[in-house]
Amino acid sequence: MLLAATLRGCRYGHRAFLPLSLPTVVKAASSPAATSFPQFKRYYADPAHDAKVEAIRNIGIIAHVDAGKTTTTERMLYYSGLSRHLGNVQDGNTMTDFLPMERERGITIQSAAVTFLWPPQQSLAPGQHPKSINLIDTPGHQDFRYEVDRCLPILDGAVCILDAVKGVETHTERVWESAQLSKIPRLIFVNKLDRDGASFKRSCLEVASRLRTYPLICQIPWWNKDEFVGVIDIINLIGMKFSSTGQMSFVSEETIGKENPALRAEMDKARLALIETLSEYEDAVMGEFLELEKDVPTASIKRAIRKLIMDGEAKFSPIFAGASLKNIGVQPLLDGVIDYLPSPLDRPEVEVIQGKKAMPLSKLLTLQDKKKKNHGHHAHPQSPITTIGHVFKVVDDPRRGMMSFVRVYHGALNRSNHLYNSNMNSFEKAQALLHVSAKDYQDIQHLGTGQIGALTGLKQARTGDTLLTFPGSHNPKAPEQFRAVHIKTLDTPPAVAFIAIEPYTKTASEKIEEALSKLSREDPSIRWSKDEKTDQLVLSGMGLLHLEIAQHRLLTHYKIDRDTAIWGDIEVEYSECLLSPVPAHRAVFDRPMRGENGKAACTATLVPVEEHHRHESILESCIERDGNIIHIVIPLPEGIEDHESLPFDAELVRQQLLNGVIAGLSRGPRRNCPVRKTHVTITFDPETDFFGATQTTGGHITNAALQAVRACLKEAHAAGGIGILEPFTNVTIHCPEEASHAIQHDLVSARGGAVLEVRRPEESEQDAAFVSEGGGIDLSKVYVPPDPYESVQSLRDPKKAVVRMLEIVGKAPLKDMMKYDSALRSMTGGRHSLQLDPGEFELVTGPREKTIG
Repeated sequence: MLLAATLRGCRYGHRAFLPLSLPTVVKAASSPAATSFPQFKRYYADPAHDAKVEAIRNIGIIAHVDAGKTTTTERMLYYSGLSRHLGNVQDGNTMTDFLPMERERGITIQSAAVTFLWPPQQSLAPGQHPKSINLIDTPGHQDFRYEVDRCLPILDGAVCILDAVKGVETHTERVWESAQLSKIPRLIFVNKLDRDGASFKRSCLEVASRLRTYPLICQIPWWNKDEFVGVIDIINLIGMKFSSTGQMSFVSEETIGKENPALRAEMDKARLALIETLSEYEDAVMGEFLELEKDVPTASIKRAIRKLIMDGEAKFSPIFAGASLKNIGVQPLLDGVIDYLPSPLDRPEVEVIQGKKAMPLSKLLTLQDKKKKNHGHHAHPQSPITTIGHVFKVVDDPRRGMMSFVRVYHGALNRSNHLYNSNMNSFEKAQALLHVSAKDYQDIQHLGTGQIGALTGLKQARTGDTLLTFPGSHNPKAPEQFRAVHIKTLDTPPAVAFIAIEPYTKTASEKIEEALSKLSREDPSIRWSKDEKTDQLVLSGMGLLHLEIAQHRLLTHYKIDRDTAIWGDIEVEYSECLLSPVPAHRAVFDRPMRGENGKAACTATLVPVEEHHRHESILESCIERDGNIIHIVIPLPEGIEDHESLPFDAELVRQQLLNGVIAGLSRGPRRNCPVRKTHVTITFDPETDFFGATQTTGGHITNAALQAVRACLKEAHAAGGIGILEPFTNVTIHCPEEASHAIQHDLVSARGGAVLEVRRPEESEQDAAFVSEGGGIDLSKVYVPPDPYESVQSLRDPKKAVVRMLEIVGKAPLKDMMKYDSALRSMTGGRHSLQLDPGEFELVTGPREKTIG
């Protein structure tokens, strides 16, 4: 008889099949030092591995800053055998935080991809093979939220990490909502349970109330008085203890019952609560529950949990417990990733866009087959799409140049493929195809469906581009009907801060411009522009830290000499807006372009977004960009039934008009700032604005739209109808109660902000029920284990005064909050935490408008 059978089939870490004759407490190997490094070539060089897509897990680590993402990742890599040492953020020796700035600041700045195998081969039975986990460690700071958002859509699952002391924090909610938009199944890992003030109970209640997901508690913490020593797996009914060196040992339920009857009773209570919850939504579990009660088989429970979270709606979320820095709970968390998170085959197929039509990938491929059949045997068949990949990240590597990270959704990428970039309408060929492990790369020949890798040598690929391959390696050509096929891209958020750069010489300007182009290609949320009159360069980004990192990268990675230019201070980027509607303006652009005569016209009408009353009539030609809504109208002349009968390509003209509008809104007439919150209607009448295919070129159409928009803005400014918008930030401050009044007064009077709510964190999460849109979670029905250590911890230092903390929630202008942490330190004595999250652009009025100008 085997211990594995006794433990209801659980699978942990490096444990092999062990006989019952061993002691009740079985020590598991804690170090993979003797494990040979997995050879990934057999996963990436063999095209036959496409049949093993079910063995792939593409997951991300998401959380608030300093919740323990990188530390947890390091433990995963160590226990899998990929890493030979336990890296720590404090020591600056982690695998995934390898940039000098990351190690210097102790935070994740750019997402890092790494691949490892789990479980280790020696813990599996003969004939079984480990799963391949592609893991992406994402930043937690809100300035790098775009870095998180561009990685989430390519993932199949995610692990959300909570700080057990702080619970669900503001940025946790934001990344959770981003994962919700992509319908990504998630696990929750309550980390740092070894810290003073940690509360598994409070964290689980906040999961229900703030993340609006029902916690399926799969583990409960194991406390020895006030010391966190391990976790209890309530599904398999087994305890896992972890020593200070990271050794994991298993303790049977019988032993736990003898040594700690209360804990044994809580195990049964937790398991019964989980089964009762599952039985309400799974008929199979209900039948077994009525017959067996708490003895429902482990396999049935796992199968039900996996099924409930598979749709990515996050109505339910499995909860795991641990303390990564103390090496507690990481191996069972990895088992949870394998057991519950989906493979690429389990996820809904990717949606592709062909022209204006969005459709599942299988439908597009079905259309290909039908077109081939309709051509018959004698006609030349349409070329099918053999591979579809999505570029989700571009990195400028010092050794290999620009690297394009890609997720393959269909087919397989080979080194020899000619890649068609449907966003750029061009073919390219990669120099190398790489398997990625943080800063290390390995050349491979093949990247199959569901896998993640990197391509080098692509000169045009950007974040969000779609790569296609077609049959035949010679003289590549993209079939007409598939040239517009692409996967939906992420909208780039508007910049809120900028830094001015004034080069001394033309040579210095050219070098900085080249570096800025590469930097913005790496990170599309970084933008730059040049004033042609003054030659001043403006670098824009998502916040103070974001631009500090960008400036540091220009000086170090791109070797820009600081003394070759004047570097301004980082300042807030204001915007402009319409205060009232502007009459329609018709612009005619009749100038030679590139030595060729031409002529085009169009009519523009501008209205403030809040005054536009036709939102319900927005058609497919409406596009939202940087807070503006752009509506392009091409009316059909009498006698013409559809746009395909027009003497020009309507879709191409729409894009040219859109480019002109975007350019026109990029600089307002009052401060040369971007224009936002404006509804633009551009009308291009084929009878009056089109002057023939030889006369009306794309450049003329774009410039006509540009002039029409600028004419409207100029008239509005002359009439005093242009206002100034400034970015606000949502503020959350945890501070001692005695400092709260001073902080509130400073926030409102000195910073121009507003206080929205003041609350005690422990009270705000203990409401009887939390009702959200479309339904709520009754917290009184949510099972959470008690925190038995609380009573003990309160006696540890009876002489220490209890500091009553308050949480202040408000909003304030970003300009006055960028360096607010130092001001708070003087008011609280350093006993505070400050969280700033992106807010809206708001209209500047009163005295503040006069100071801005």
